[in-house]
Amino acid sequence: MDQSATQAVTETNDRPSTAPASLRVDHHAPDRLVLQRGIFTGPSAKVSDELYAVVKGRAHRERLELRLDKGASAHTNTYFGRFAASYWQRWTTVTEVRATMVLDVTNRACVRVVASDIAGHRRIIDTAEVTASGPLTLTAPLDQYVDGGALWLEFDAIGGELGISAQTWTSTAPDHVRPVAIAICTFNRAADCAETVAALASDAPILEAIDAVYVVDQGTDLVENQARFKETLPIFGDKLQYIRQPNLGGAGGFTRGLYEVSAVNEHADVILMDDDILCEPETVLRLNAFANMTVAPTLVGAQMLFLLNPDYLNVGAEEVHLHELKHGQKVPKALRNTSMLKKNQERRVDAGYNAWWTCLIPAEVVAKIGLPVPIFFQWDDVEYGIRAREHGFVTVTLPNAAVWHADFYWKDYDDWARYFSTRNSLIVGSLHADLDGKAITRQLFRNLAEHLVAMQYGLVHTTLQGIEDFMKGPKILRDGGIAALSAARTSRADYDETIKHPAATPPVRSADIQLRRAGGEPSRVTAVLIKRAIAQWTGRTQRGLVGVTREDAHWWHVSLFDHVVVTDASQSGVRVRRRDKARARALLIRTIRVLRRLRRELPILTKQYRAAMPELTSRENWERLYGIEPN
Repeated sequence: MDQSATQAVTETNDRPSTAPASLRVDHHAPDRLVLQRGIFTGPSAKVSDELYAVVKGRAHRERLELRLDKGASAHTNTYFGRFAASYWQRWTTVTEVRATMVLDVTNRACVRVVASDIAGHRRIIDTAEVTASGPLTLTAPLDQYVDGGALWLEFDAIGGELGISAQTWTSTAPDHVRPVAIAICTFNRAADCAETVAALASDAPILEAIDAVYVVDQGTDLVENQARFKETLPIFGDKLQYIRQPNLGGAGGFTRGLYEVSAVNEHADVILMDDDILCEPETVLRLNAFANMTVAPTLVGAQMLFLLNPDYLNVGAEEVHLHELKHGQKVPKALRNTSMLKKNQERRVDAGYNAWWTCLIPAEVVAKIGLPVPIFFQWDDVEYGIRAREHGFVTVTLPNAAVWHADFYWKDYDDWARYFSTRNSLIVGSLHADLDGKAITRQLFRNLAEHLVAMQYGLVHTTLQGIEDFMKGPKILRDGGIAALSAARTSRADYDETIKHPAATPPVRSADIQLRRAGGEPSRVTAVLIKRAIAQWTGRTQRGLVGVTREDAHWWHVSLFDHVVVTDASQSGVRVRRRDKARARALLIRTIRVLRRLRRELPILTKQYRAAMPELTSRENWERLYGIEPN
């Protein structure tokens, strides 16, 4: 390991890190800016090559090269192969792109630039018949794609073999290119984080484009101890900055990256990136290029593909419904849970915010609106996106730029994280909307009632805990969430149904479990909820031990019984729920009292949180949380 790498890895939370020189200055732009490269195979064998290019006939693929045998054909009308023409026309200064490549032609070949419209109809934009090896450039104007449509390439090896390499989509470059840093927040996922860092180092052009990588380690299983990380350090040299700090959640880890970079260069952009993703390095190039070409400073987010089902897209773009305390809502007409081997996103859908699995934050945003709110976990990315839009900065979730992240539906809803989701949704709603106390408490009561009849007493407790802490006011955020995390986790141990057991050895006799399947959702949901509540209260439930699969674990089904073994969403075990009238009664009384108080105090709490915002998001507050002595 060289000396610069050694110095980079010894950074701790007692002072700001020493930034590399390249992060401190803007860069001279080339004549043409590379917006996107032609990639023909993914970063892992888990990923289908057809997310990059579809081939008919015999061919050989490498990362940046495709070789077709005689008679074979290929196209890049694929997830990573398409150029998102609609997004580039709507949000950037680019009016024309060139598709350039180097061809190795043994006889004759045909290359086409093809476009789609909002309905997916195909049309040829430019074409070339090629009989000799060498470079080729085809041109496509960006003038008919406002509402939707994309560009891609098609190749035919007609008379012999055809090799395609060095394929890029380029545009006229801006007068300068901003420096960019990547900030990775990690907590006890050392091996995953080390692999993510290594993925960035594995691609030379990406490595050259990155001016700094900040690894913010908040755990006890340290990334710096990973052999993979130690191997990667010399490749980055002084570009890699390793920082250790207390566990302040995703908000604290990502904010540290924004804090460090904005202290060094007020013109540098920051790409926030999760530690546990499967990283597609090309996504970094595409986000950075897009951000350098936008008409106005823009938050540019990557999409999320599922890690366990790698061809499936989570959602095309998301928005938040503050008055319902709901985030992660699908933008109308956006794709959700869709195989990108079977369907393409033709329509342009505009995001309300982008989650921070990977998202670029422009320097102007940090300078204008400050740092994130120290709410530890969940809703921090939502709040920042909303606040940015209130100050005139939009978010674009860029298609064909993505990373793979753990599938959300494999995480059980009944978890300690529900505390932060509940508390933080109320905080963010109060900060950015005039919440209707009557409507909010009615909705919360409905949700809690469903959990009660489903015998999820720990979930009710965790949700109420989040509401109660919200009502303590901004002081609850004083320590950045450390105490709240401990309380949310430990208090759930009092509720047996929150404990996950091995499916083979549950705390009941397996022979007594009778599997019961659910019917369809009731047409009169409210009436059924009342009916189930009465049955649970009076004990007129079906006796015996019942097993319910995860897909059938709806409240209206589980509440039919008094003793249920439910498969955990992770498919790694089961949880056992049992009717407990005394506990249900105590939680119902607590629910009524808490919600009455919330309805009464919501207006004054809204004022308190809004008044505290400047201090909460200040550099001084974050320095205090990080333990950094002010200059």
